[in-house]
Amino acid sequence: MPKMRAALALAVKIGSVLEEEEERGVAHIVEHLAFSATRKYTNHDIVKFLEGIGAEFGACQNALTALFVPVDKPELLSQASSVLAEFSSEVRISADDLEKERGAVLEEYRGSRNANGRMQDAHWALMMEGSKYAERLPIGLEKVIRSVTPETMKWFYNKWYHTQNMALIAVGDFQDTQTFVELIRTHFEGKVSSLDAPTIPRFIVPSHAVPRFSSFVDSEASGPAVMISCKVPVSELKTVKDYRNLLAESMFFHALNQRLFKLSRANDPPYFSCSATADILVLPTKAYIMASSSKQRGTTEALKSMLVEIPIFRLPGFACMAFWNVNCPLLVLFLLSEIESAYLERDQMQSVNLRDEYIQHFLRNEPVVEIEYEFIPIFLLPEISVTEVSKYTENFWTSFNCVIKTIEPQAAATVDDLRNIVLLVNSFEMEGSISPWAEERIPEDIISVLPDPGHVVQQFEYSSIDATELILSNGMRVCMKCTNFFDDQVLFTGFSFGGLSELQQNEYFSCSMGPTIAGEIGVFGHRLSILLDMLAGKRAEVGTGLGAYMKSFSGDCSPSDLESALQLVYQLFSTELIPREEDVKIVMQMAEESVRAQERDPHTVFFNRVREINYGNSYFFRPIKIGDLRKVDPFRACEYFNHCFKDPSTFTVVIVGTIDMTIALPLILMYLGGIPRPPNPVMNFERDELKGLPLPSLLLLSFVRSPMVEAQCSVQLCFPMELKNEKMMEDVHLNGLICKLLETKIMQVLRFQHGQIYSAGFSVFLGGNKPSRVGDIRGDISVNFSCDPEIAATLVSHALDEIQRLQEVGTSDVDVSTVLELEQRAHENGLQENYYWLERILQSYQSRIFSRDVGASFKIQDESRIQVRNTLAPLTAQMALQRIIPYPCKKQYTLVILMPKASLIKRLKSFFKSTDAKILIGIAGSALVAHSIRRYYQRESKSE
Repeated sequence: MPKMRAALALAVKIGSVLEEEEERGVAHIVEHLAFSATRKYTNHDIVKFLEGIGAEFGACQNALTALFVPVDKPELLSQASSVLAEFSSEVRISADDLEKERGAVLEEYRGSRNANGRMQDAHWALMMEGSKYAERLPIGLEKVIRSVTPETMKWFYNKWYHTQNMALIAVGDFQDTQTFVELIRTHFEGKVSSLDAPTIPRFIVPSHAVPRFSSFVDSEASGPAVMISCKVPVSELKTVKDYRNLLAESMFFHALNQRLFKLSRANDPPYFSCSATADILVLPTKAYIMASSSKQRGTTEALKSMLVEIPIFRLPGFACMAFWNVNCPLLVLFLLSEIESAYLERDQMQSVNLRDEYIQHFLRNEPVVEIEYEFIPIFLLPEISVTEVSKYTENFWTSFNCVIKTIEPQAAATVDDLRNIVLLVNSFEMEGSISPWAEERIPEDIISVLPDPGHVVQQFEYSSIDATELILSNGMRVCMKCTNFFDDQVLFTGFSFGGLSELQQNEYFSCSMGPTIAGEIGVFGHRLSILLDMLAGKRAEVGTGLGAYMKSFSGDCSPSDLESALQLVYQLFSTELIPREEDVKIVMQMAEESVRAQERDPHTVFFNRVREINYGNSYFFRPIKIGDLRKVDPFRACEYFNHCFKDPSTFTVVIVGTIDMTIALPLILMYLGGIPRPPNPVMNFERDELKGLPLPSLLLLSFVRSPMVEAQCSVQLCFPMELKNEKMMEDVHLNGLICKLLETKIMQVLRFQHGQIYSAGFSVFLGGNKPSRVGDIRGDISVNFSCDPEIAATLVSHALDEIQRLQEVGTSDVDVSTVLELEQRAHENGLQENYYWLERILQSYQSRIFSRDVGASFKIQDESRIQVRNTLAPLTAQMALQRIIPYPCKKQYTLVILMPKASLIKRLKSFFKSTDAKILIGIAGSALVAHSIRRYYQRESKSE
């Protein structure tokens, strides 16, 4: 999967650990240069080739040297093979190539220097202390990236990059595998390895008999957190006994995670969230990891609670405890449901997933187990004993190879505090004062009393999309489309018009918290910690959504568990939520910590400013603050949430997947048709009468100066956009193509021509418009990128120049062809995905052209797409750019730039002396800049 596609990759066993001190970062730069030029391909021809076949260039390809290629044209498959062959030994490394790529690599490096990146780097160094791995992070050193010479690059490349250290991996819908093998031979036969190529050395990660502790403080950290990491040897998977051990380990982690989650939902919990997992670090070492997010100044309490849970598995008589007796069967059911799902879809596995398994087999010697053999657990799981499970607690001993770390925005816990907690918990275990887990009653049925089923009032068949629509006796509309893409997948979404836009400002924040508070109480009639146990062995998930103009629920389930999923929907509509004090307390604590984290994060502050400028500082778009949270009325929040999911007659439900109508229809009538319709309409809104949200039409420049540990810069350039009612369907499709064209051209200019960014993205926002069937639509189209703060305005100028050039001069046939190919390949892939069909049918119902015939609505949208594709040419693209966004583009836009914060006087002096200031004045006008500076000065004066 998907059909007529192949996932190719060149896996290379060469990495940063082989670099010498003056080479730190060179292996990563080689990957960049591979896409820049080789002996055969120059001037980013490979990127152009990828885009020309509908395989977008991006960070994934750049990091993995992997391609996703159509196989319906043999010449394209041949060229893709040629590209990988060039990667293997023909990467061009010249002074010009290197200089062009330095800026992109530096920006990638700069992007990693946020709080999360610094924390991960510090933790890696602590884990790997004493080994070369500790000092060889892939991104390298800034000084090396800035100054490494072509000669050093060539030396490293020629020394290590040999074909015996590589593997070509290809997985896909090949019509003739032998023909492809011959293609590989043709392109790779001349790539002969050097006879004196050095052997790749193995590097040891030394053990340590005492735990290592660290209290990491970063003012931009998202919140207090605790990490426990214990290093253990990687176990090989060669025999059935090895496989049994792997299953026992999975049961251990699942049992532990169940317990940790339940603790996070207890009254006055020790942490907000906590989970455990195992992950391979480097061969032959993996880590057992437990991580939690905690309250302010709560890291020591969280650490104590985490450490106490492990010894419980070692308590005498654990196998006889109520928790194990109740949960062992649930663990078996959970794992079996996952295995059964994979087995059912064994012939529908995504090519990229299987390709990645083979990559890890080559790089890490991880086994690739055929899915038929992965069904062995059905026989092994029931036989696994508690002794086999509990032995994995030995890998969490704090006395050997253990690293314990706290992360805090302000220092609270010290290393001595952490050490004392470990000693305290160890003494608890030695004294036998750790209590076992308490028994917890798990209800057997999701619904205690089955509803009276409804009946079908009307039925319509839409042959154009092979779908059936039912109007149920309670007024709910249900549309079903049966597919055979994935044998173990059924997706559904239900929606109703009317949402938060109908609220007064004084109610908005309370009601917007409704889903969060409701989720804590249990929107499906049971607390989430209990519901997860009830659903063990079943693959059924349902979630809710609440937006400006719409409320919705969505689900994903196995066909065999459709009844459970629909029961959850029934419970959503029939459960009356009443907040309890302890539930509200937990939610508000988590919400306050989340708000504080956002206020510490420079990028969140930046995006909040973007929304403030672009959307008129509407209360709907304004970020929630601590003061807002303290005014939330939890009873009003739950009351509003109850009303949102009360009246089934306002909902349309679309179901897509492997549906057996003889089984599904009775379930739909029982659990959807059985939802009682209230005597009076509840939140029954006419879509054309909904309130609209404010959208501005100003030209505004804004700097967001934020304190930063390390300098970073983000840019968002935004243009107002208007789609006319009379050409709405065509313009919606045209807008997507124009957006992709702009993204491609801006990448060419800022990345490949000037070499100063890593990536750029264009996005369209139309969410501020009410879903009326009349009137024009206003929104915005924006480009965002990160860069060196010193050249931000220069790059903005280049971007504006390029967009205006496209408006005035137009683009090329090649550019149009590239965009059309990208869209077509995405469309073809989507036609083989349930999610794609679900979204397309939903759009047909929600479209302004819908008039009780979803088939006709779908057809009009499809015809509009084809018409736009058939007529798109350089001239029509140019005209669209002039019509959709302001022409010339420099006359109306908003620009927000995130910059590091310096003193106010220094900033103003620097502004007037800088080249960027002159550029900004040139592109925005001196009056605008003066106005922006005056407003900025006033705002900063208040804050300093």
